[in-house]
Amino acid sequence: MTENERVKEVRKTLNLTLEKFGERIGVTRGSMSNIENGNRNLTEQMTKSICREFGVDYMWLTTGEGEMFVETDDDFFERIDRIMAGENETRKNMIKMLLYASDDDIKAFDRLVDYYISLREEK
Repeated sequence: MTENERVKEVRKTLNLTLEKFGERIGVTRGSMSNIENGNRNLTEQMTKSICREFGVDYMWLTTGEGEMFVETDDDFFERIDRIMAGENETRKNMIKMLLYASDDDIKAFDRLVDYYISLREEK
């Protein structure tokens, strides 16, 4: 998938028209159409504007690697708050365990996760 195609995917994922998407980064509907159709390349400034305005990951937009959107610290803290306020005691206890674990405990846990992943890959 090209960078231009990834721009279109972002716009469609956000359910925005060419006009609305373009307005938010300071370009016209026609410019957006040319970008999405590959008739015009993104400038570095436009790339950064898209990332900033829509929370898009720069590496994903430019190379296709990683996830489309960047998770902000606010999103992360909100998710933790929802878990801690919820009824799933297992999730709460896992967060507490990681919070209070020593560095050695975290290293051991990491080794266990790596081992588990290697076993899954063998299947």
